[in-house]
Amino acid sequence: MTSREVARSLTLDAVGDGQRLDLIVAAATDLSRTAAATLIATGNVLVDGKLQKAGYRPTASQQIAVTIPAPRGVEIVGELLPLSIVYEDEDMLVIDKAAGMVVHPAPGNWTGTLVHALVGRGGDLSSEAGDERAGIVHRLDKETSGLLIVAKTDRAHRLLSAALAARRVYRRYAALSWGHLREDRMTIEAHIGRDPNNRHRMALISTGKAARTDFDRLARFDGGDLLRCRLHTGRTHQIRVHLASIGHPVIGDDTYGGGGGRRVTGLQPGRHALHAAALRVQHPISGEWLAFRSALPADLETALRSVAGAHQPPADVDLLEFYGFHAYDPDDDLLAPATRDPDA
Repeated sequence: MTSREVARSLTLDAVGDGQRLDLIVAAATDLSRTAAATLIATGNVLVDGKLQKAGYRPTASQQIAVTIPAPRGVEIVGELLPLSIVYEDEDMLVIDKAAGMVVHPAPGNWTGTLVHALVGRGGDLSSEAGDERAGIVHRLDKETSGLLIVAKTDRAHRLLSAALAARRVYRRYAALSWGHLREDRMTIEAHIGRDPNNRHRMALISTGKAARTDFDRLARFDGGDLLRCRLHTGRTHQIRVHLASIGHPVIGDDTYGGGGGRRVTGLQPGRHALHAAALRVQHPISGEWLAFRSALPADLETALRSVAGAHQPPADVDLLEFYGFHAYDPDDDLLAPATRDPDA
């Protein structure tokens, strides 16, 4: 397989604080500042139809047109990699992704990805996002484990993507965070974009994309909290950035201050305590509501028991069930009461 060549174009309004052109473009496109400057230098960015330099500061009344050239094709050779498939029909799959697996090829990860594994197992995959992201409707970070939707047909991909955009796909994550939230229930609404000082991080910035996460504390331990996190939007690193912004980063998250010397039993270096544990989605073709659950993987069970300390849960129980992760939530208004899964 080789990547389908697709260029992207977008138009954005300048921000009102006199920010540099390269920073505006970087934030709007999720590119690094260097990559944004390259787009500007190669004539792919116009301000009111004119070329400008990276340091130009547009006024709030000006419009910025950005063209992102199609990436160079990369051949995708299928690989026989283990996959945990929890659901499959002729239109879609649901994968329980292991921590450590990158979802699709990108610089630094040209092999061993979920896409390589999907191609390697054979069968249909949607081509809506190009061969490098064949079937991929949404992503999980490399070190985040859990449930992920894959589309097998282009029609299913379009409908699932539309459901995501309309916030009609319900995703719950389990997280262990350092310290204690100030309230048992919190909502964080803050724009997220590429950190202008570090392209490998995201940050809260005014020019970023709107992001909202709901947090419920399920257990409070001496050193940290067990949280249920509900995504209303799907920004890169959203849960991790929102928790770090209030001083309670995900345990094990080296990127956002939750790792370093504060190691927890069970977590390998780089693995953060975040797991996509529940997914509810309307089937793109039949319209049937489907609900899926994923128990904590062994390393996160060990980490949770380590953080719990003297407050140990019973042995041989499903820890998410024990702490009420899947309990009915009256604020979950995604489904009408008559169509709710009574066991969810």
